[in-house]
Amino acid sequence: MKHLTVEEQLRFLKRRAVDVIPEADLIRKLERSARTGKPLRVKLGVDPTSPDIHIGIGVVLQKLRDFQELGHTAVLIVGDFTARIGDPSERVSQRRMLSKEEVEANMKAYREQALKILDPQRTEFRYNSEWLEKMDFAKLLELASKYTVAAMLERDDFAKRFREGNPISIVEFLYPLAQGYDSVAIQADVELGGTDQRFNLLVGRALQERYGQEPQVCFIMPLLEGLDGVKKMSKSYGNYVGITEPPNEMFGKLMSIPDTLIEKYVKLLTDLDWEELKQLHPKEQKQKMAHAVVARYHSLEAADKAQEEFERVFARKERPTEVSKLWLDRKLLKPDGTVWIVDLIAPLCKSRSEAKRLIEQGAVELDGVKITRFDQNVSVRDGMLVRVGKHTFAEISLKE
Repeated sequence: MKHLTVEEQLRFLKRRAVDVIPEADLIRKLERSARTGKPLRVKLGVDPTSPDIHIGIGVVLQKLRDFQELGHTAVLIVGDFTARIGDPSERVSQRRMLSKEEVEANMKAYREQALKILDPQRTEFRYNSEWLEKMDFAKLLELASKYTVAAMLERDDFAKRFREGNPISIVEFLYPLAQGYDSVAIQADVELGGTDQRFNLLVGRALQERYGQEPQVCFIMPLLEGLDGVKKMSKSYGNYVGITEPPNEMFGKLMSIPDTLIEKYVKLLTDLDWEELKQLHPKEQKQKMAHAVVARYHSLEAADKAQEEFERVFARKERPTEVSKLWLDRKLLKPDGTVWIVDLIAPLCKSRSEAKRLIEQGAVELDGVKITRFDQNVSVRDGMLVRVGKHTFAEISLKE
């Protein structure tokens, strides 16, 4: 794609983006790159607070891949140092600091997962502890002098907490400065981030200028709402689809999104033509979207099988071809051979409280019979099928 004109490159890069700040700077950088042959350094910061990359983050990673397709270099900054501070974006209270051990445990899988999308030959992985951990107090004071408290309080979440009298620690003020300094350290030409990162990206641009560098272009990407259709996709909200999830699970989750999100999922996650899909029933729209997403992260064959399995289980109400074993200790059985339903499904839930909630919501079935009371005992035998939620199936196996 290097043969594209600057105008064509710009049009290609702006697909799915919310904003480019400023667009004129990006044009100049693209023109210079085309003239000199020197690729742009395109930065994306990843805060490793969990070991999984979900498809919402995949939207931004795909944009990074777009830059790579044009010959540019992706610089993935693993925020192993800043994660110990915690990004206050879109939050109204302080976040718990992560330990160094927690960060190290979480970021091990990032490289493998990110390279499902990115070109390994054009990707640099850097850890911001390389420069931030070595920063002495004098350097920290120098960094702090580059930005004012007044400018920091222009950030919406800080302003809201300040008005409401909620505490804001100095450490939290240092987070956007530390993230912005990442751009200085690697001399970023462009930085990508979601709409909740706009302020941090602009801080990076300002810091580069104050350190005598050419300011980066801020590429703002949309946030993807999660499966609940309300909050942004996040593992902490439990509304996410991980890019390494099994094809059947991924397909099933995507089929569960509210109809109001179909268009956004199609446009952000696939290359399907929404104008054509608009003529179809929402179920067909979801199927084509889910198939395309599974094919992207797995394979076309896996997507075909996942769609076939979904139709078999949820449309024709047949038994899943592959189910895990739910081992039930016979000691839990009562004299009449029954077991408390909560004891039965607890291993498939995060907690007993969640088990009770799912039962009350009618999200639990035993051999196709819906269970709606958590205080009841049920008869069980080997081979019975348990469904918890929309997509979790398990076959009961009694053990001594």
